[in-house]
Amino acid sequence: MDNMQETIQNGLADYGPGILGFLAVLVIGYIVAKIITSGIRKAMNRSEVDPTLVGFISNLSYMGLMALVVISALGQLGVNTTSFAAIIGAAGLAIGFALQGSLGNFAAGVMLIIFRPFKAGDFVEAGGVSGIVEDVQVFATIIRTGDNKEITVPNGSITGSPIVNYSAKPTRRVDMVFGIGYDDDIKRAKDLLHEIVASDSRILADPEVTIAVSELADSSVNFVVRPWVNSGDYWPVLFDTTEKVKLEFDKAGISIPYPQNDVHVHQIKAA
Repeated sequence: MDNMQETIQNGLADYGPGILGFLAVLVIGYIVAKIITSGIRKAMNRSEVDPTLVGFISNLSYMGLMALVVISALGQLGVNTTSFAAIIGAAGLAIGFALQGSLGNFAAGVMLIIFRPFKAGDFVEAGGVSGIVEDVQVFATIIRTGDNKEITVPNGSITGSPIVNYSAKPTRRVDMVFGIGYDDDIKRAKDLLHEIVASDSRILADPEVTIAVSELADSSVNFVVRPWVNSGDYWPVLFDTTEKVKLEFDKAGISIPYPQNDVHVHQIKAA
């Protein structure tokens, strides 16, 4: 009995401080990790960072801090933390190589969320896809095309190519080209184009519309018509103006040339 008590006392003397140190580091480290993670979350919320990114980075920070706490706590028990950290580092490196594509998409997602080249609801051309942005996630962006297809585009593909945001500005210029025949009255055609533009209330007065002869082409005299409209009116104005020009030119007897091929047939007399 005396030997058992002596063994217990010796064990406590030898390992007691280490165990207490392990528990102390674990508890204090847990509290500090929680405080730091909470501070990161609050700072990101004050900066109006996307909630998806806030949750992801907060959880990632907490797991990283707790890994350091556990390694430090194990050191209090006499565990060789140097080799332990090396093993964790090697495992992390292997995982990083295996998931390098996903990590690249994650980094691209962070850039998209921070710099915000577009937001949900914008019409964009990005990653080889055109459509309305429905959601910007950490690893991918969801885009809905004009024919109502949902496309998931990896964020790496988006940041690795030019991004065209058609909704970024409140107004857009509609670029149109209309051709008339060389025998038609240029002044009459130009006056008609001005009348058509002036009759559409969706076309803005400022900046002023541009209507001018732009090219003497092979079979037509081409006019450029460039009115400015609110971004939401771009397609309706484009379609309606194109139809009105055709109708008004027909009424005025102004031709709109189209490609034609002349076929010449030669008869060869038999010898």
